[in-house]
Amino acid sequence: MNYLSTRGDATPRRFCDILLEGLAPDGGLYLPEHYPHVDSTMLTHWRNLYAQHGYATLAFEILSLYIDDIPAADLKAICETTYTPEVFGTLEIVPLKSLQPKFYLEGLSNGPTLAFKDMAMQLLGNLFEYELGRRGEQLNILGATSGDTGSAAEYAMRGKQGIRVFMLSPHGRMSAFQQAQMFSLQDPNIHNIAIEGVFDDCQDIVKAVSNDLGFKRRHKIGTVNSINWARLLAQVVYYFAGYFQATRSNAEQVSFAVPSGNFGNICAGHVARMMGLPIRQLVLATNENDVLDEFFRTGVYRVRGSADTHETSSPSMDISKASNFERFVFDLLGRDGARTKALFEDGVAKQGQFDLSQDPAFAQARERFGFVSGKSTHADRLATIRDVYEKFDVMIDTHTADGVKVAREHAQPGEPMIVLETALPIKFAATIVEALGREPDRPPKFDGIEALPRRVRVMPADADGIKRLVVQECG
Repeated sequence: MNYLSTRGDATPRRFCDILLEGLAPDGGLYLPEHYPHVDSTMLTHWRNLYAQHGYATLAFEILSLYIDDIPAADLKAICETTYTPEVFGTLEIVPLKSLQPKFYLEGLSNGPTLAFKDMAMQLLGNLFEYELGRRGEQLNILGATSGDTGSAAEYAMRGKQGIRVFMLSPHGRMSAFQQAQMFSLQDPNIHNIAIEGVFDDCQDIVKAVSNDLGFKRRHKIGTVNSINWARLLAQVVYYFAGYFQATRSNAEQVSFAVPSGNFGNICAGHVARMMGLPIRQLVLATNENDVLDEFFRTGVYRVRGSADTHETSSPSMDISKASNFERFVFDLLGRDGARTKALFEDGVAKQGQFDLSQDPAFAQARERFGFVSGKSTHADRLATIRDVYEKFDVMIDTHTADGVKVAREHAQPGEPMIVLETALPIKFAATIVEALGREPDRPPKFDGIEALPRRVRVMPADADGIKRLVVQECG
């Protein structure tokens, strides 16, 4: 399997090359040359394997279709090391919880940092360590987080040989628990930088540094954001796992509802659907930062500046420039790299938007690719958290509440709707208290985490300053 760039660079690259590279040299994102097709016979085989041998075996089967430059025995061992009950706290890894007939939550937040990002980041850490060991190289990971990517990356990479992490986050905009999870880490290979700005400023810095090819190669810069294909690929697995748990035969269709900020989580669902997983609808849920909902309603993709990015009670989705969206646009336009490049370089970068409302391709977003969308507000969040708790005795976090609210608007009678749970409620305790009048449960290992000493530096939103820091820390 070779990989190409969404902006037209078709130089054949293998999985392990793009694993360590992040963005393509032309500024695009990597995708496989084609999506492997999974027919009903293969789905049945995987359904049986999953039932008999569990999540790690299913992960190996799916990853093997995309990774052919790691020996099968090694890849299988990496999957088995990653997806264990010891790491994820449950034998099922991603258990399905029925709220009512045909309406489910898929539990993705059982990992070390209590968020769905662990599902991919734990695998990514093990893949990085394996490949760097094979090459005898080191890697400086530069990442941006709106809340959960940062802690998931740091917990996956702490103590890993040959890896340093430089994680940018928006100063003061994450929940107290999210900040404590990251900033309390004292590992010497972990560097937390709080940027004076919003998440999009952090993400822009990561892209600016990654697009300086000379600096990137001299200092071995890699990424853990969902612009890294390996991370998105790992997320494809739990769509299959959710489907197998919710259905009894491959004749059944399901829909998935996904809280969406940077488009990575739902883009993995798009890949699963392109592979042949029987998904009828991919239901995208945004918060007040509704750039993606606006596109799927109108065909206009209009990014917002820092001043117009709302600070909300589902802060991991406070994003106004969705990096992974480019992958979907590339597929929507028939994999036209030149046109995709023009939309993002000329449209987004220079004009702040592009408009596909009059393009025949826009109708395909719903008709061919199954995307629908909706928006949730703080009031919706509170009402949904209360309703789910009162009716089902289940406490959900703010982002999952956004997903449940929009899922209910698109659910079809008799068809399974699976809402991807994105984090445990303790990560957003203040809003849970506002909604329910009580503190959410806290895993014992996180008792007193907010009071621990912190290791973080505050810096302006300046790519050159971050480059100087990387050089300084790398010696």
